[in-house]
Amino acid sequence: VQLQAFGGGLVQAGGSLRLSCAASGRTFSNYAMGWFRQASGKEREFVAAISRNGYYTDYADSVKGRFTVSRDDAKNAVYLQMNSLKPEDTAVYYCAADEALILVRSQSRWDYWGQGTQVTVSS
Repeated sequence: VQLQAFGGGLVQAGGSLRLSCAASGRTFSNYAMGWFRQASGKEREFVAAISRNGYYTDYADSVKGRFTVSRDDAKNAVYLQMNSLKPEDTAVYYCAADEALILVRSQSRWDYWGQGTQVTVSS
């Protein structure tokens, strides 16, 4: 499956952004979808994930209550709504896909990755 993330940009602290990830190539509903991010000089980290059927979600503690992951299988897309953004949310955000039936946070378990989209939050 091919993935393409977009929707990043520059926003002030407290603002919102919605990232999108478009998938193509295979049956989208067969994949759990995840979002990861990598800040400059830091390792890439888990942000959020949503199960194949959309019933289950998982969030990193740092974004819980501020970010919401959702999917639209009819559009082969997954979204990350980011509210109450903080400067520490500044990073390149990546979407990923995995055929696993359960959600996992380990990057090594995710099979497909899109290119990143830059999110910059100014203070």
